Formats: sequence, structure tokens, C-alpha cells
Amino acid sequence: MPSYQNILSNRYTLARSWTLEVAERAGAYQQARKALTSMTPDQIKAEVKAANIRGRGGAGFPAGMKWGFLAPKKEGQEVYLVINADEGEPGTFKDRTIMEKDPHRLIEGCIIAMYAIGAHKCWIYVRCELVLSIARLEAAIREAHARGFLGARPFGKEHALDIHVHPGAGAYICGEETSLLNSLEGKRGEPRLKPPFPAVKGAFGMPTIVNNVETISAVPDVVAMGGEAWSNISLLPPEMKDGGTRLYGISGHVKRPGVYEAPVGITMRELIYDFGGGMLHPDRKLKGVIPGGSSTPVLREQDKVEAKDPKHPLNKWHGKSHLDLPMAVDTYRGIGTMLGTCCAIVMDTSVSMVEASRNLMKFYAHESCGQCTPCREGTGWLANVLDQIAAGKGKPSDVDLLVDISNNMMGNTICALADGTAMPMLAFVRKFRKEFLEAAEKGLPQSARLDEAIRSQLVRREAA
Repeated sequence: MPSYQNILSNRYTLARSWTLEVAERAGAYQQARKALTSMTPDQIKAEVKAANIRGRGGAGFPAGMKWGFLAPKKEGQEVYLVINADEGEPGTFKDRTIMEKDPHRLIEGCIIAMYAIGAHKCWIYVRCELVLSIARLEAAIREAHARGFLGARPFGKEHALDIHVHPGAGAYICGEETSLLNSLEGKRGEPRLKPPFPAVKGAFGMPTIVNNVETISAVPDVVAMGGEAWSNISLLPPEMKDGGTRLYGISGHVKRPGVYEAPVGITMRELIYDFGGGMLHPDRKLKGVIPGGSSTPVLREQDKVEAKDPKHPLNKWHGKSHLDLPMAVDTYRGIGTMLGTCCAIVMDTSVSMVEASRNLMKFYAHESCGQCTPCREGTGWLANVLDQIAAGKGKPSDVDLLVDISNNMMGNTICALADGTAMPMLAFVRKFRKEFLEAAEKGLPQSARLDEAIRSQLVRREAA
């Protein structure tokens, strides 16, 4: 196991780490006190910008720049902070570790961020299935109130602060920030047209910053170390502006699935073989890996970085396997995929990529909010075509149909759900086309069809 220093997760292993008594003994709220009593909001914003925190929720937008977009308050307006803790992306389970094991780190980050952007209220929007996360956050907020870290005069500062936990109803679309805001307001969880962006008109019509759990949880360490020093933890060169440490998730066919902390810029090979312990079954090789939640296009070990031009930002990795490219927002964009939530799903040679894509397309068809026609019709169409292929009722031209449907979904909807459906579908077909063509001619054996296989197991178990 690599020996990188744990910073964000350094309190995870303490007994009862989620309680204020333990967290405070290990340093919690020291940086909030420092920020509110000795720093100006502009100084905090400057440190966050220097830290080069790329948003940890999936889009990878620089947090410091996002804070800079906040519209100046007009008379009668408030500024709000909203934390996106929906974490509904399949394969992603990192934010819940913060909420369950160290909720006071998130609360401390919220306090500093609210002070920096001039907000007095914060909502943490948590997926309702994360029952333990909700319970621990609510308990942490009560403890912080009782100690005077929240309330009318936190740390003696005339800047009232309050935080509310808002359980969402479990819709995937509410991970999109404007759908989340609609849901928070009690409306149907549908994306809004942008502009205006939330920083101009967000929750309840007020300027709002929406940040991910991990992004805000990094802020106390940025204040402690200074933005530049925190940024330099990254293994990437400074000019790539992707700084710090982050949480990496790994699941699927590896020996040690879980959540690990490491600097930005480790490789997928390190994540799979050093952190994840390597392939689960020695006789089954790696077939593909979805790098950052199910919306991100699949990678293969045999694919190489193509960047011959010396001026290309990926030139130093030209000719190397995609698994040996540093994991970062811009490096992964350069090879046609996304870093996303940085939670990888590893698949060995036992996996049917047709069935894997069918499973994902069914999910997206179920979760599409239905507001945009290309998404509403396209996701269901993709699932139906794959159902026909799996059942042996397809034809080779259906493989090209999958591509056509996907291409007509891309860029034609309000939010990114359609793109997040089409991009992985296109990558599956492009990289495993032969497998799709074979399935279109012969169908999938029952043993490869997860729904049928699982149903058969349940029937046998019931009969026994």
C-alpha cells in the first residue's frame, strides 16, 4: 500500500471520530477560529483560488473561480451556500465517508466558506438513502451549535451562521445543481435553463454557491497550510492547476475495494494494483475500467496516449497506456474520458460489456427527468435496443443505431444527463465493437445477463 500522507481523512481511524469531543481533540475547528478571527473574506478566497481545488463532485470546475462568480449582493438579498451531498452516481461512495466518519470537517469547511462568501445560511442536501450520514451530520450540527461554533456570534464574530440538513428523495437528477436547488425549494427536481447561473440567481432566487462535500471539506486544510502549499501536494506540474489531495474510490473486481486518499495525479494502475490490491481473480485479466462514476467513458489498458506534438499538454505521456496517465481533470479530458468523481469501477474478462452498458442505460432511462425530448426518448431507446440485442432479437445495424442515438443526444439538452448517458455508450461501442456485433447476431447467454441470472438465483433460493 502506498504511503501518502492522509490529510483529508486523517481522523477516519479515530474511535468515535464523528463526535465533537474526538474531532476537536484532533484539531477540528482550529482553522475556522483562525479564519473568522484573523482573516478577511478576501484573504480566504485568495487562498482557495491559489489551492487550485478542482470541484470534487464530477465537473472539475475550479472552486476558487466559482466563488469569484458570486454576484454582488443587492439590497434585500442574501447569499446562500448549498452543499451537494446527493452522491447518486453509480460507483461513487466517497462523500459519505466524510459525512459518516468526520462530519465536523464538513461543518468546519461550511463555516469558513460561509464567512468567505458572505453567507449566513447553508443547506446540506443529502440523498435520503444515506441515513447514517444524515444522522451524523445533524448530530454534528447540534454539537457545533452547543459549543458556539454556529449561531449568532460564532467564535465571537458578528457573523451569524446556521446550517440545515435537507434530505433529498433519491432522484439521480438532483445531483445536478439546479435540479437540486429546485428540489430544495420544494419543486419538482428538474434542471433549470442557464444563465442565470446559481451564483447570480440560485436558491430561493438568491445568489448561491453550490459545492460538493469533498470540495468544502478541503477548505480547513487550505486555510491551515496556505493555498499554494496545499496545491503543491499534487503530483502534477503547477501549470496544470489541479492541486491538492483527494479521495479515490475503487470497486468491482479488485481485492481491496474502498476509499483511499492520495495526491492528485496518481495513475489508474496505482489505484487498481497498489491501493486496490490488484485483480480479484488471478486468472482473469483487466478488461476495462470506468474511471470516475458511470457517466465517464470506459478505459482499456491497451489504449495509448496519442500526443506526438511536443507542445501537447500530454506529450510527456505519449505512447504510454491510459492506465499510466496521471488521474486529473484535464489529463483525462485529453484522452476522451472524464475524471468525474474519481471513483473507479474495475471489470475483468468475465464481464459482458454489452450487459454492462445495458445495465447502465436502464439506469439512465429510469432516472431521466423527462424534461428534454432527446434525453427522455434517447435513454429509453438505447435501453430498448440493448434489450433486443441481449434477447437475440437484434441485428448488426443495431450497433450503429446505438451510435446514432447517442450522437443525437449529445449537446441537445438542458443538463448533462444525456451527455452522461451517451458518452459511456459511445465508448463501450467504440472499444468493444466486436463484442456488440457478436451479441447482435447471437444474443447474450443467460449466464451473461445480470437480470436473468439474478432472477434465476432468487427463484432457486426461494424454491430451496
